[in-house]
Amino acid sequence: MYLIIVGLGGIGRNLTAISAEHGDSVVVIDQDESKCNDILDHYDVLAITGDSTDSSVLDDAGIDRAQSLVATTSDDAVNLMTCWLAKRYNVPNVVSIVNQKEHSALFKEVGVKISENPDELVANRLYYWAENPNMQQLASIPGGTIFEIVAEDGAPIIDHEIKELEVKNFVFIAIRRAGGELIIPSGQVKIRPGDNITVFTKKEAESECLAILNRQLKKAGE
Repeated sequence: MYLIIVGLGGIGRNLTAISAEHGDSVVVIDQDESKCNDILDHYDVLAITGDSTDSSVLDDAGIDRAQSLVATTSDDAVNLMTCWLAKRYNVPNVVSIVNQKEHSALFKEVGVKISENPDELVANRLYYWAENPNMQQLASIPGGTIFEIVAEDGAPIIDHEIKELEVKNFVFIAIRRAGGELIIPSGQVKIRPGDNITVFTKKEAESECLAILNRQLKKAGE
């Protein structure tokens, strides 16, 4: 994949690392020359110092042959303008983070795939991890997250069937019960104390899913 990454903050830098490790052809753009020089010291990529809203900079980045462009700066105006230009260059896949939710509609109108407020998403995840020590993330896959959570004795859903569980945008994949018994869950399976439940949730609904599961699988009053 020929990928252009705009912005070398935390997200852009990590995305560069992942893409480079996958053997993609990566071009990064940032206005900070020191960030560009630093990324070159660590990864085999092309780094361009410049303004991604400038067509000549995008031309230098090879926008005409890019398969994807991802805008990761902290400035929504820069991200939106960059994505708009990328769409004009007919880049097949244009993705951006959106720092302020109220700007999401603008990106959608341009036809950009978005990830809303990444700092807020991370903060929510950390909060729920802190709130429930019995929860452990197993994997992050395209479109979702797989994690394990333990049903606590005294939780509202204990001794109730799965079909009674308030469910939205997540599914139970498996239940590992005390003694090592592995259960492929159906609606009639009753949740027991100590059940270790493997869950898949859509990435965009992760925070809501964790809130629901905490409410139903965590001991009342905690």
